[in-house]
Amino acid sequence: MTEHLNNHHRDTLEQILRHPTSSNIEWKKVVSLLEAVADTTREHNGKYEVTIAGQTDYLEPPRGKDIDEQTAVDLRKILTRAGYTLDTK
Repeated sequence: MTEHLNNHHRDTLEQILRHPTSSNIEWKKVVSLLEAVADTTREHNGKYEVTIAGQTDYLEPPRGKDIDEQTAVDLRKILTRAGYTLDTK
C-alpha cells in the first residue's frame, strides 16, 4: 500500500506508527505525507481537514515544528484506519 509513497513519506509514516512514539516528527513532513495519501485542506482557522478512507478528521498544527504525542496518536488512528501499517513497507 505504500508503493506510491517516496522514501521521505515512508520514513514519516514509520515514525508515526512506531511504538513508542517518536518525539521529533516534524509537522511539515506530516502535512507532506497527508497530502500524498489523503484529501487535505487547510481551513481559514488554520486547522487541516483530512479525508482518507471515507472519513474526515481535523488536525491542529503544533505551535513548534514538531507534533506532540497526542497528535501522533491521532495520526496513527487515522492512518491505521485507512489501512497503513508498519508491515506494509
